[in-house]
Amino acid sequence: MSDNFDAVVAGHICLDVIPDLSGTPAGTFQRTFAPGRLVEVGPIAFSTGGPVSNTGLALNKLGVRTLLMGKVGDDAFGHTIRDMVAAYDPHLADGMVVDAAARTSYTVVINPPQIDRIFLHFAGANDTFTSSDVRYDVLHQVRLMHFGYPPIMRQMYSHNGAELAAIFRQAKATGVTTSLDMSLPPPNTDSGRSDWRAILTATLPNVDVFLPSGEEVLFMLRRQTYDELWAAAGHDVLSAITPELLTSVSDEILEMGVKVLGIKLGHHGFYLRTGSEAAVASLGRAAPPHAGAWANQEMWAPAFRANEVGATGSGDSSIAGFLAALLAGLPPAQTLTAATAVGACNVEAADALSGIRSWEATWQRINAGWPKHELALQAPGWRWDDRQRLWLGRGQ
Repeated sequence: MSDNFDAVVAGHICLDVIPDLSGTPAGTFQRTFAPGRLVEVGPIAFSTGGPVSNTGLALNKLGVRTLLMGKVGDDAFGHTIRDMVAAYDPHLADGMVVDAAARTSYTVVINPPQIDRIFLHFAGANDTFTSSDVRYDVLHQVRLMHFGYPPIMRQMYSHNGAELAAIFRQAKATGVTTSLDMSLPPPNTDSGRSDWRAILTATLPNVDVFLPSGEEVLFMLRRQTYDELWAAAGHDVLSAITPELLTSVSDEILEMGVKVLGIKLGHHGFYLRTGSEAAVASLGRAAPPHAGAWANQEMWAPAFRANEVGATGSGDSSIAGFLAALLAGLPPAQTLTAATAVGACNVEAADALSGIRSWEATWQRINAGWPKHELALQAPGWRWDDRQRLWLGRGQ
C-alpha cells in the first residue's frame, strides 16, 4: 500500500445504477410503469455513490491524496466499484475491504422527466461494516480520517452506536484528526427509531470535526423542532432554520466534545461554530497552524450562485472543500468559502464528480468575483462582513 496519503475517507459506498428514462413522456410515469408493461429505456449508467466515493474522490480532484476505506462484496458490482475508483488513481482503493460473504451495496435511481427521483437501495456490505474493517495502522500515517453516513450502516447505529463510537475512539488514539458526516435517518426504519442522542453522546467526544446537515442535526437532537419545521415549512426544513436555533444546537454539540462544527444548509449556505483555543489545538495532525484564529468562531457563509443541473453529492462535495481547506491550513472564513465553492461547482453537473474543479481552478473562480446568493439575517449579535462576504456571529 502506498504510504503518501494525506487523508482517509471511510464508511458508506455503493454502486448507483441509473437507467436513462429521458425518453419517457412527461406526466406519464404512472401509466408507463404499470404491471405487465414493457418500457423502452435508454442506456444504463453506472457511478459510484456514498461519501467514500463522493467526498473521497472530490478530495482527490482537489489535490488531496486520499485513501478510500469502504466495504464491497467479491461480486460484479464490487469489481465495478473498485475498477471505477482505480481509474482515478490505482492506489485509491488500496484500503477497500472485499468480503466474499457480503453482497455489494447498490442503488437503482429511477429518474423520469418532471418527477422526483425514486431510489431502490440495497445496503449490502455497508450493513456489515464494523470497527474491525478500519485500517488503524494506516491512520497512524495520515493527517485526517473522515467517516460518512452511519445512519444507513446497520452496525453503526445498532446497540446505541457502540461500533461507531469504537471507530472514533480507536482512530483518535492514533493522533489523526477525526471528521464525521451524517445522512438523514429514514424515519420509519430501525435507524430512524434509534436513539441518536445517545449515539452522538458516545461518539462525539472523539470527533474533532462534525459536518452534518441542518436537517440531520435537528432530526437527531431536536426531533420535535424538526417535525414542527417540516410541517410548517412545506417540508423545506432548511429555509426555516434561524441563527438562534443554530447557536442553541451548536452549544449542545460543542459541549458533547466536538471542536469544529460545520452545518450544511444547502442553498442557504454553510454555518461554522468552533470551540476554545485549547480545543482547536487538540484537533490532531490536521490542526490549524494558528489555533487562536479558529477559536470561538461563529460564521454563516452564503452559497455561491451556480447553474444547477443536479444536486447529487453536493453535501459530500462541500465537505471535501472544507476538509481540503483545513488540510491546507486556511483560516475559518476561507475554509467556509472553499466549502461553499466546491459544493456549488458540484451542482453544475448531473453526477457527483464531473463539476468538481481543481483546487487552483476553484480559487481562480472565487477570486474572479464569483457572485453569491443573498442571505439576509436579522438576529441580535450578527453582522455582515463585506470583506469576507459572510455573516459573523456573537461578539465578532
